[in-house]
Amino acid sequence: MRRYIRAFLLCMLFAVFSALYVYSKLFYFDLSVGGGGVGGRTFLHRVAASRRRDIGQETRRGPDKTGPGDEHWYTRYIMRKAGGRVRTAAPMHLAVVACGQRLEETLTMLKSAVMLSIKPLCLHIFAEDQLHASFIEALESWPGPFRSRFNYTMYPITFPNENAGEWKKLFKPCASQRLFLPLILKEVDSLVYVDSDILFLQPVDALWSLLVHFNATQLAAMAPEHEEPRIAWYNRFARHPYYGRTGINSGVMLMNMTRIRATYFKNDMTSVGLRWEELLMPLLQKYKLNMTWGDQDLLNIIFHHNPDQDLLNIIFHHNPECLLEVPCHWNYRPDHCIYGSNCGSAEEEGIFILHGNRGVYHDLKQPAFRAVYDAIRQYSFGEDPVSSLLVPLEEELLKTTRSYCVSTDTWLKEETTWTLVTSYAGDTYCLCEG
Repeated sequence: MRRYIRAFLLCMLFAVFSALYVYSKLFYFDLSVGGGGVGGRTFLHRVAASRRRDIGQETRRGPDKTGPGDEHWYTRYIMRKAGGRVRTAAPMHLAVVACGQRLEETLTMLKSAVMLSIKPLCLHIFAEDQLHASFIEALESWPGPFRSRFNYTMYPITFPNENAGEWKKLFKPCASQRLFLPLILKEVDSLVYVDSDILFLQPVDALWSLLVHFNATQLAAMAPEHEEPRIAWYNRFARHPYYGRTGINSGVMLMNMTRIRATYFKNDMTSVGLRWEELLMPLLQKYKLNMTWGDQDLLNIIFHHNPDQDLLNIIFHHNPECLLEVPCHWNYRPDHCIYGSNCGSAEEEGIFILHGNRGVYHDLKQPAFRAVYDAIRQYSFGEDPVSSLLVPLEEELLKTTRSYCVSTDTWLKEETTWTLVTSYAGDTYCLCEG
């Protein structure tokens, strides 16, 4: 018995010393790369310099002789042993709607999602027929390692036949298509919907992980339309019910569509609950003359009674318990820094998702928004993401001093840098199956 106890104690001692050794290595690596600056260099410049040293060492060693000088040598070794593929994970579903002149903007959004995602993506792209060929040509031109991270399906813009024209003209061209996603994508359990003017600054996986935080009644997650009631739109001007104090913004929606399809929603037209497909048209007919932001207003009304854009606000006005309200850093918009900085979670946590509404990617009203959009749009897959994307972007952001938007280090978090670095090294290539 004593021999077994001695052996157990020796094993425990060995485990403790091993853990301390690993921790010391990680701590030393963090200091050497992310620690105090040298000569005023930024974190990204230090990462770029580190990567140049690693590339030089790898070149001297040869392509198949990676070692400790290359921070990704172990992962690539495992990948080679596995035939160059990572274990396939269950895919995340991402949907977008594109009409008119939104092709380039949508492709830039998709590029940001693919660059930063860890799990594979299944993309659902709803677009006007004349845009399909351009989407396919662009997506198929992306290099193989990046192309292998996602599957995609193109869909036509589809509305109920009897009111197709009215739905298509609601707010923006085709924007109300998102209201019908649970009815069109019947085999999809959960889905992230984003507007075409969205950019991911953190992995899609971070938003997707919020699904596990839904309680028994919640079926969607969205951010408020505003954080400051004194300058918010809904509580000052809306002529219809809306969700919460300031309404919700539908540019980023995480949806459990199985629950949406199964729920009977409370409303102000009948004493009984209505299914999603039974609810939309009656609400539109009742409130269409009072709605400004289309389907978003309708959602606000629905979720008001069950604690698009107008339509969504109407829906959630009546059903607030169905909505998980997420902080504004999941949907950071120009509204958060027009009259002052009023998104506290972005200042504390950083910007996770950038929403360039008001056309700010294409004018000079918000230079920081445009700088991020231009940097991602101009970046070519396969280039070093640190030296070719993040360092130039940081330099542009440092020039945007005349703004209330959050500071530069809030736009570019270290987590984003490392996600891109490991992505470039080939650590997270996945194939989307199904």
